[in-house]
This record gives sequence, C-alpha cells and structure tokens, in this order.
Amino acid sequence: MKNKQNDKQIWKRRFYWLFFINASIFLLFILFLLWPVSSNEHLPSESAQDEDSSEFTVRTTKKNLNELANAYIDKLLQGTNHHYQIILDEDVQLLGELPVFSTTVPLVIHFNPSVQDNGDIILEQESISVGLLQLPNKKIMEYMNKYLPMPEWVTVNPKKEEIYVAVTEMEIKSNFRVRVEQFDLQSNHLAFKIKVPYETLGIESAKEH
Repeated sequence: MKNKQNDKQIWKRRFYWLFFINASIFLLFILFLLWPVSSNEHLPSESAQDEDSSEFTVRTTKKNLNELANAYIDKLLQGTNHHYQIILDEDVQLLGELPVFSTTVPLVIHFNPSVQDNGDIILEQESISVGLLQLPNKKIMEYMNKYLPMPEWVTVNPKKEEIYVAVTEMEIKSNFRVRVEQFDLQSNHLAFKIKVPYETLGIESAKEH
C-alpha cells in the first residue's frame, strides 16, 4: 500500500515538474518573439543621373521570373542555415522558416505588389502566419527583417507592414539598369525596362563629339 502511495507521489512530482518546464519554455518563447528589436527603415534613393543609353522592354511570365528570383535567393542563402522562397501566383508569396531557439517555425506571407513611378515595387502585406502562433504582423516582420538575409536593395518596413524592392538599385555586372514597367500577376503580364548604357557596348557618347 505504501509503495502505491509513494509511486503516486513520485508521478505527481514528475508531472508538476514537466508542466513547469513546458510552461517556462512557452513563456520564454513568447518573450523572445515580443521583445522589441531595432528596425532599419530605408527610404529609396534617388535615381542615377541620366546617361546616353538605349532602353528596351522585356516581357516575361510568372514562371520564368519565379525561377530567376529563387535562383538568386538560393545563391544569397548559400552557407547559411536559412531557407525561404518566393512564389508568384495570384499574389506574391514568401514561404520560409523563422529560427526560434534550437528550432524553426514555418512562415507564410502574402503580398500585394504595387509598381512605383520610378520602377521599383512595394510589396504590401495582406496576410501573415507563423505556424499556429498568433502574433502581431508588425512583430513578425521585425523578426523576418532581423533573421532572414535579404539583398541590399530589399528593405523590410515593419511599421508599414511592407517590403520595398528597389529594383532600380540592383547592381548588374553588365552595368544595365532595370525598372519595372508592368507587374500584373493575375493576367500574367510582366514587363521590365532595361537601360543599356552606350559605354557598356563600347559606343562613344554623342556628347563627346
């Protein structure tokens, strides 16, 4: 009889300890996500000065641009433990993982793309989820900005819940300049303006004559 009582007491102690440990881990996890982090709000820089060049329009599809974007992301993430990808469907989707302690939680964000007058794109957040957690969108974007590597010309703005994609500031080896002309995902109409400086082609500027 005494042995049964002792077993019950031991089981109760173990149960309370497990409950206490799980509750502590959960509280630490919530504090980790809700703790304020610094934000780097970036305003797009002014366009480069005009130069002698020719401009061409390049049209493509969601499939082609999707493959190109994810190939760029894969190269950017080489040597890191981070994983995310872009899906161009009816909207722009970012699928990835956010690191939390020794594990990760799935991240899914839907964006509405908006082409700017200067040829850049703003991705306005429409919906966001991190696994089964219910957290403020702003806080999730703060941690996405902190933990997910992004190109220098991509700026996450948690306050406005958007991402600024400064396409016009992309550094291309050929010295070409790119800007977005059309980005209609529903109709699958994507068009870009490519500016080719004469100097890149070895053509002397008309101003020099």
